[in-house]
Amino acid sequence: MAYTKRFDGRGFEEIRKMSAEVGIISRAKGSARFQIGDTIAIAAVHGPRELHPRFLRKPDKGVLRCDYDMVSFSVSERKRPGSSRRSMEISHVTGKSIEPVLDLSKYPNTVIDVFITIPQANAGTRCAGICAASLALADAGIPMKDLVVAISVGKAGDKVVMDLTKEEEDHAEGATDIPVAMTPRNGEYTLLQLDGDISKDELKEALVLAKKGCDEIYTLMQKTLRDSFKEKK
Repeated sequence: MAYTKRFDGRGFEEIRKMSAEVGIISRAKGSARFQIGDTIAIAAVHGPRELHPRFLRKPDKGVLRCDYDMVSFSVSERKRPGSSRRSMEISHVTGKSIEPVLDLSKYPNTVIDVFITIPQANAGTRCAGICAASLALADAGIPMKDLVVAISVGKAGDKVVMDLTKEEEDHAEGATDIPVAMTPRNGEYTLLQLDGDISKDELKEALVLAKKGCDEIYTLMQKTLRDSFKEKK
Protein backbone atom coordinates (compact mmCIF):
# COMPACT_ATOMS: atom_id res chain seq x y z
CA MET A 1 0.00 0.00 0.00
CA ALA A 2 1.29 3.45 -0.91
CA TYR A 3 2.29 5.63 2.04
CA THR A 4 1.52 9.11 0.72
CA LYS A 5 1.53 11.27 3.85
CA ARG A 6 3.23 10.87 7.22
CA PHE A 7 1.09 10.81 10.34
CA ASP A 8 2.68 14.01 11.69
CA GLY A 9 2.79 15.80 8.33
CA ARG A 10 6.58 15.83 7.93
CA GLY A 11 8.36 15.20 4.66
CA PHE A 12 9.76 11.70 4.22
CA GLU A 13 13.33 13.01 4.61
CA GLU A 14 12.53 15.49 7.36
CA ILE A 15 13.76 15.11 10.92
CA ARG A 16 11.61 16.11 13.90
CA LYS A 17 12.33 19.33 15.79
CA MET A 18 15.38 18.95 18.04
CA SER A 19 16.95 20.63 21.05
CA ALA A 20 19.97 19.92 23.24
CA GLU A 21 21.69 21.27 26.33
CA VAL A 22 24.57 20.23 28.56
CA GLY A 23 25.52 20.75 32.20
CA ILE A 24 21.98 20.20 33.45
CA ILE A 25 22.86 18.06 36.51
CA SER A 26 25.16 19.83 38.94
CA ARG A 27 26.34 16.74 40.84
CA ALA A 28 27.30 14.79 37.73
CA LYS A 29 30.74 14.97 36.14
CA GLY A 30 28.98 15.76 32.87
CA SER A 31 25.36 15.75 31.79
CA ALA A 32 23.10 16.45 28.84
CA ARG A 33 19.53 16.57 27.62
CA PHE A 34 18.67 15.70 24.02
CA GLN A 35 15.18 15.94 22.59
CA ILE A 36 13.90 14.90 19.17
CA GLY A 37 10.18 15.33 18.66
CA ASP A 38 8.44 14.06 21.78
CA THR A 39 11.34 11.79 22.75
CA ILE A 40 13.58 13.10 25.54
CA ALA A 41 16.82 11.54 26.78
CA ILE A 42 18.82 12.70 29.81
CA ALA A 43 22.36 11.42 30.42
CA ALA A 44 24.65 11.82 33.42
CA VAL A 45 28.32 10.81 33.67
CA HIS A 46 29.99 9.73 36.91
CA GLY A 47 33.69 8.93 37.10
CA PRO A 48 36.27 7.93 36.26
CA ARG A 49 36.28 6.19 39.62
CA GLU A 50 37.77 3.02 41.07
CA LEU A 51 36.07 -0.06 39.67
CA HIS A 52 34.70 -2.71 42.02
CA PRO A 53 34.86 -5.66 42.17
CA ARG A 54 38.58 -5.68 41.44
CA PHE A 55 38.50 -8.61 38.98
CA LEU A 56 36.58 -6.40 36.51
CA ARG A 57 39.40 -3.86 36.35
CA LYS A 58 41.59 -3.47 33.27
CA PRO A 59 45.20 -2.44 34.05
CA ASP A 60 45.70 -0.81 30.66
CA LYS A 61 42.47 1.19 30.32
CA GLY A 62 39.21 2.22 31.91
CA VAL A 63 35.81 0.59 31.48
CA LEU A 64 32.79 2.36 30.01
CA ARG A 65 29.53 1.25 31.58
CA CYS A 66 26.18 2.47 30.25
CA ASP A 67 22.82 2.10 31.94
CA TYR A 68 19.66 2.86 29.92
CA ASP A 69 16.19 3.00 31.40
CA MET A 70 12.76 4.32 30.48
CA VAL A 71 10.73 5.66 33.40
CA SER A 72 7.33 4.09 33.97
CA PHE A 73 5.31 7.07 32.74
CA SER A 74 7.42 7.72 29.61
CA VAL A 75 4.98 5.84 27.37
CA SER A 76 1.17 5.75 27.16
CA GLU A 77 1.00 2.17 28.47
CA ARG A 78 2.73 2.21 31.85
CA LYS A 79 6.11 0.48 31.72
CA ARG A 80 7.02 -1.93 34.49
CA PRO A 81 9.66 -0.28 36.73
CA GLY A 82 13.21 -1.59 36.76
CA SER A 83 15.52 -3.30 34.34
CA SER A 84 14.29 -5.45 31.45
CA ARG A 85 15.86 -7.51 28.69
CA ARG A 86 15.29 -4.60 26.30
CA SER A 87 16.94 -2.02 28.58
CA MET A 88 19.92 -4.33 29.12
CA GLU A 89 20.31 -4.80 25.36
CA ILE A 90 20.13 -1.05 24.70
CA SER A 91 22.60 -0.37 27.53
CA HIS A 92 25.02 -2.81 25.89
CA VAL A 93 24.73 -1.44 22.33
CA THR A 94 24.97 2.14 23.61
CA GLY A 95 28.30 1.39 25.26
CA LYS A 96 29.57 -0.42 22.17
CA SER A 97 28.46 2.51 19.99
CA ILE A 98 30.31 5.14 22.01
CA GLU A 99 33.44 3.30 23.18
CA PRO A 100 35.31 3.53 19.82
CA VAL A 101 35.65 7.34 20.15
CA LEU A 102 36.91 7.33 23.75
CA ASP A 103 40.54 7.22 24.86
CA LEU A 104 40.17 5.05 27.96
CA SER A 105 43.91 4.39 28.22
CA LYS A 106 44.15 7.46 30.46
CA TYR A 107 41.99 5.80 33.12
CA PRO A 108 43.38 2.32 33.99
CA ASN A 109 41.55 0.29 36.65
CA THR A 110 38.60 2.69 36.68
CA VAL A 111 35.04 2.84 35.43
CA ILE A 112 33.13 5.65 33.73
CA ASP A 113 29.39 5.26 34.31
CA VAL A 114 26.85 6.82 31.97
CA PHE A 115 23.26 6.78 33.19
CA ILE A 116 20.65 7.39 30.48
CA THR A 117 17.05 8.07 31.43
CA ILE A 118 14.10 8.42 29.06
CA PRO A 119 11.38 10.47 30.81
CA GLN A 120 9.27 10.80 27.65
CA ALA A 121 9.22 8.52 24.60
CA ASN A 122 7.87 8.55 21.07
CA ALA A 123 10.23 6.17 19.21
CA GLY A 124 13.95 6.59 18.61
CA THR A 125 14.83 6.33 22.29
CA ARG A 126 18.11 4.42 21.88
CA CYS A 127 19.30 6.94 19.29
CA ALA A 128 18.33 9.89 21.49
CA GLY A 129 20.09 8.20 24.41
CA ILE A 130 23.29 7.78 22.40
CA CYS A 131 23.24 11.47 21.44
CA ALA A 132 22.65 12.51 25.06
CA ALA A 133 25.39 10.19 26.33
CA SER A 134 27.88 11.48 23.77
CA LEU A 135 27.15 15.08 24.76
CA ALA A 136 27.41 14.25 28.47
CA LEU A 137 30.81 12.58 28.02
CA ALA A 138 32.08 15.62 26.12
CA ASP A 139 30.68 17.87 28.87
CA ALA A 140 32.56 15.72 31.41
CA GLY A 141 35.84 16.38 29.61
CA ILE A 142 36.48 12.73 28.70
CA PRO A 143 38.93 12.65 25.73
CA MET A 144 36.98 11.85 22.54
CA LYS A 145 38.06 11.51 18.90
CA ASP A 146 34.63 12.66 17.77
CA LEU A 147 31.02 12.76 18.91
CA VAL A 148 28.81 9.77 18.24
CA VAL A 149 25.55 10.75 16.58
CA ALA A 150 22.49 8.52 16.10
CA ILE A 151 19.22 8.60 14.17
CA SER A 152 16.52 6.10 13.29
CA VAL A 153 15.69 5.62 9.62
CA GLY A 154 13.64 2.95 7.96
CA LYS A 155 10.61 2.13 5.89
CA ALA A 156 6.94 3.02 6.34
CA GLY A 157 4.64 1.51 3.76
CA ASP A 158 6.47 1.83 0.46
CA LYS A 159 8.58 4.84 1.50
CA VAL A 160 12.06 5.10 3.01
CA VAL A 161 11.77 7.67 5.79
CA MET A 162 13.81 9.59 8.34
CA ASP A 163 13.18 9.52 12.09
CA LEU A 164 10.17 7.21 12.50
CA THR A 165 7.55 7.94 15.14
CA LYS A 166 5.84 5.37 17.35
CA GLU A 167 2.67 5.75 15.28
CA GLU A 168 4.61 4.86 12.11
CA GLU A 169 6.30 1.90 13.79
CA ASP A 170 2.94 0.54 14.95
CA HIS A 171 0.52 1.45 12.18
CA ALA A 172 2.37 2.06 8.89
CA GLU A 173 2.12 -1.11 6.81
CA GLY A 174 5.50 -2.84 6.44
CA ALA A 175 7.24 -0.55 8.97
CA THR A 176 10.98 -1.21 9.35
CA ASP A 177 13.12 0.50 11.98
CA ILE A 178 16.89 0.94 11.48
CA PRO A 179 18.76 2.63 14.37
CA VAL A 180 22.08 4.00 13.08
CA ALA A 181 24.97 5.58 14.99
CA MET A 182 28.08 7.00 13.39
CA THR A 183 31.05 9.32 13.78
CA PRO A 184 30.33 12.09 11.25
CA ARG A 185 33.94 13.20 10.85
CA ASN A 186 35.02 9.97 9.16
CA GLY A 187 31.60 8.52 8.32
CA GLU A 188 32.18 5.26 10.21
CA TYR A 189 29.23 3.34 11.66
CA THR A 190 29.31 2.37 15.33
CA LEU A 191 25.77 0.96 15.39
CA LEU A 192 23.56 -0.56 12.71
CA GLN A 193 20.48 -2.55 13.70
CA LEU A 194 17.45 -3.59 11.68
CA ASP A 195 13.97 -4.59 12.79
CA GLY A 196 11.77 -5.53 9.84
CA ASP A 197 12.10 -6.24 6.13
CA ILE A 198 13.81 -4.03 3.57
CA SER A 199 15.42 -4.57 0.17
CA LYS A 200 19.11 -4.03 -0.52
CA ASP A 201 18.45 -0.87 -2.55
CA GLU A 202 16.09 0.50 0.10
CA LEU A 203 18.70 -0.14 2.78
CA LYS A 204 21.28 1.81 0.76
CA GLU A 205 18.77 4.66 0.42
CA ALA A 206 18.07 4.56 4.16
CA LEU A 207 21.77 4.77 5.03
CA VAL A 208 22.19 7.82 2.79
CA LEU A 209 19.27 9.35 4.68
CA ALA A 210 20.88 8.41 8.01
CA LYS A 211 24.08 10.24 7.05
CA LYS A 212 22.04 13.33 6.22
CA GLY A 213 20.20 13.15 9.53
CA CYS A 214 23.36 12.55 11.55
CA ASP A 215 25.04 15.54 9.94
CA GLU A 216 22.09 17.71 10.97
CA ILE A 217 22.19 16.42 14.55
CA TYR A 218 25.99 16.78 14.63
CA THR A 219 25.67 20.48 13.81
CA LEU A 220 23.28 20.94 16.73
CA MET A 221 25.47 18.96 19.13
CA GLN A 222 28.61 20.90 18.19
CA LYS A 223 26.82 24.22 18.64
CA THR A 224 25.48 23.11 22.01
CA LEU A 225 28.97 22.27 23.26
CA ARG A 226 30.55 25.43 21.83
CA ASP A 227 27.93 27.61 23.48
CA SER A 228 28.44 25.81 26.78
CA PHE A 229 32.23 26.23 26.66
CA LYS A 230 31.83 29.93 25.94
CA GLU A 231 29.60 30.34 28.97
CA LYS A 232 32.15 28.63 31.21
CA LYS A 233 34.98 30.98 30.20
